Amino acid sequence: MKYILTITTAFLLLLLATPPVFAQGAGIEWDILDQEVKRLYRIGKYDRAVIVARKALEVAEQNVGPKHSDVATSLNNLALLYRTQGHYAQAEPLLKRALAIYENVLGPDHPYVAASLSNLAGLYIDKGQYAQAEPLYKRSLAIREEAFGPDHPKVATGLNNLAGLYVTQGKYVQAEPLYKRALAIDENVLGPDHPSVATSLNNLADLYIDQGQYAEAEPLLKRALAIKEEAFGPNHPDVAMGLNNLAELYRIQGQYAEAEPLYKYALAIIVKALGPDHPNVAKNLKNLASLYRATERHEEAETLEQRAARIRAIQR
Repeated sequence: MKYILTITTAFLLLLLATPPVFAQGAGIEWDILDQEVKRLYRIGKYDRAVIVARKALEVAEQNVGPKHSDVATSLNNLALLYRTQGHYAQAEPLLKRALAIYENVLGPDHPYVAASLSNLAGLYIDKGQYAQAEPLYKRSLAIREEAFGPDHPKVATGLNNLAGLYVTQGKYVQAEPLYKRALAIDENVLGPDHPSVATSLNNLADLYIDQGQYAEAEPLLKRALAIKEEAFGPNHPDVAMGLNNLAELYRIQGQYAEAEPLYKYALAIIVKALGPDHPNVAKNLKNLASLYRATERHEEAETLEQRAARIRAIQR
């Protein structure tokens, strides 16, 4: 249930405007390929997205040389896809090269460097290399605080990232004040009903769940879900994620009757919004199957598990 923001940081970086130092872009062909990579990523077509991302990188290098912003963007794209597929060894050198481009051209304290540091730290977390991730997150946070001031939403993102790392390691005492500070920043700057507030609420709730503090977690998850429903409408994938989180809380407490309709509603939203073969459908199927297993409905669980396995096979 963790909402560590490093995965999304990679694609958020790609949406930034080209820095002024890069007056010349990689061209229309690259722009088209870049947008197609993002589209394929969103619909879960990772293998196809990798092919297009490789082509985009090739075009960028040919058009603007190896040390341009658009090359770094393509490197981050391709690395994120590899990371999503679990191909960590292929992702790491790409992320390091993207980071080097930004450091060399923009300087070591630029916000793009902070984003690249977070991307690389996220990969290290995936690999269980927490000692390597922590200094990158800390440096990224320091850059953001210096660039934007201590109360900026980008600082909140950095706080969430570092806190998420601490939660992964069971360092709850260190994580909680960071999560609370991130939540306070988002509420004060963006307003209490902004989607980023929902993310911070989910993070704090996850911390409480990991410590068995379910009563503290439930109102946070409910508020996060309400924010998403108001912001995106009732049939958005982010709403499905909120429903799934609340259902998970009920399931681990044995409140199966409360959990089941939430799981089913979340699954229906994801199937309609993203299609029946999206990876998130497989994840939701697995969650509902786990509830069926817990309630001795093994045949129903097996049906869902087989369907999830077929989806995962398609994505390979």
